[in-house]
Amino acid sequence: MPCPVPAQPASDLAEARARLLEAETRQAIAEAERAELLARLPPAQSKPLAGRVDTREFGAAGLARAFDLALQLASEVCAVLPPDRTTVVYDPATAQGVVAARSVDAALFRLADELAARNRELARYIESHTPPGSSAGALPLAWLATPPATLRAVADLAALFKGDVSAAGIGYGEGARALFASALARACPERLAGLGGGYLGELDWTRHERLLGRVRALGGHRANLAQHIATLDRLAAGAKGDLKKELAAVGNAAEAQLKAVDTFIESLKAGEASEKSPLFTAARYLGQAERSLDALVLDADLRLEGMSIVRDNLFTGQRLGLSGVAFLWYRLHETDGRLVRADALRRISAPIEVDLRGGEAGDGFWSGASGQSRSLPD
Repeated sequence: MPCPVPAQPASDLAEARARLLEAETRQAIAEAERAELLARLPPAQSKPLAGRVDTREFGAAGLARAFDLALQLASEVCAVLPPDRTTVVYDPATAQGVVAARSVDAALFRLADELAARNRELARYIESHTPPGSSAGALPLAWLATPPATLRAVADLAALFKGDVSAAGIGYGEGARALFASALARACPERLAGLGGGYLGELDWTRHERLLGRVRALGGHRANLAQHIATLDRLAAGAKGDLKKELAAVGNAAEAQLKAVDTFIESLKAGEASEKSPLFTAARYLGQAERSLDALVLDADLRLEGMSIVRDNLFTGQRLGLSGVAFLWYRLHETDGRLVRADALRRISAPIEVDLRGGEAGDGFWSGASGQSRSLPD
């Protein structure tokens, strides 16, 4: 038979129950403290509270770093420009304006010279037909081709001023090329003869008066042609047969030339001193051409982009870093199109940490070009 278990004293049972109750109490207290701590911590996938600054949309702020890169690249390009030559920044609209202005200037001279020669031929022809019984004078057959091809081409030159030409940049915006041109002027103003588009300078009235003189000379030859046409009409009215037909044909050819000259002179709007007048505009572009005579031509394109780097941390929150990227290509030409130099450059600035409360980046970044860059800590 098994031995009987001796009965424990009542005091021992009470002590054991007390120790068990104390252990349960300590466990309950520990679980309560743990639950309270967990309640204070946000969950692992928590969202920002309302009113918190979200730095993920700060990509545009990186353009400040890209701006600094544009200044840096302009200095590098200035360093390779020939020191003994000036350079003009290429702009499509300005280049087309210079070509059109030179064409108008040359057309005025050629048209006046051609009209003077034709007036002399027509005067001899009229003189040979004025005395009664005289034989028909020899008139070049080119007179009957109305109007000459050169005259039609000259009459259309004013159309060059009617088209809108624009040059657009990318990345930074429409002003990327203008920004780079200004940065070049900041880095080496003595080497630049012009920045392309924009301000063309005040009107040189001496040059404008010279163009007006060409218009007046052409107007004088036009008046002589009108007198010859009137004389031909009178001769044709008194003639008969084949001579009447011949005089009428010559008069019609001269009339067609007169209309072409009138169209050209009217299109110049010589009486207006505004941008609506091609003659006024031509004078300004001719001034630009003279200032950039024999200068090298710099054609460049620039793309700037800003970047934001955001680091999230559960305890410290979001941290913002800014960086910039720049891509530049340029070509340096002689005015006849020969290539002197070309290159393609890229720059990426090391990111700097920005505290939106105003620290870390330093005063240099907030007031102008950024100072020493430092990398974001891991």
